[in-house]
Amino acid sequence: MFKQVDYVIAMVSDMDRAVQFYRDKLGLDLKFQSPGWTEFNTGATTLALHGGGTPQHRPAPSDDVVQQAGSCHIGFSVADLDKAYEELKAKGVVFVMAPTVRENEGIRLAVCLDPDGLQLSFAEPLPHPV
Repeated sequence: MFKQVDYVIAMVSDMDRAVQFYRDKLGLDLKFQSPGWTEFNTGATTLALHGGGTPQHRPAPSDDVVQQAGSCHIGFSVADLDKAYEELKAKGVVFVMAPTVRENEGIRLAVCLDPDGLQLSFAEPLPHPV
């Protein structure tokens, strides 16, 4: 019935600040921007930002928050996690998880926060054992 996720929508409290983060810090390809709706090309899936979100207080991320039912975060695949992590940190991106081996998941993972506290993960596949 469904073949793929076409788009993911993130509610944002400040569109200009969010666009600056996703375009300038993460380097995503801006498709178009408006005060209420913005889209980025990310391959097969469009990342859309929906303006007008209400800022909220979020607890400091921890393993409990990452796995809290009803929560969601956006994940990106990267070929070199250490390089991506260092480049993003140099641009001021705030990470709540440094590159960490997740053997049961077959990846190394790092997690940062967008300006509204949405968690974004960056995953590099672990090499297969010989």
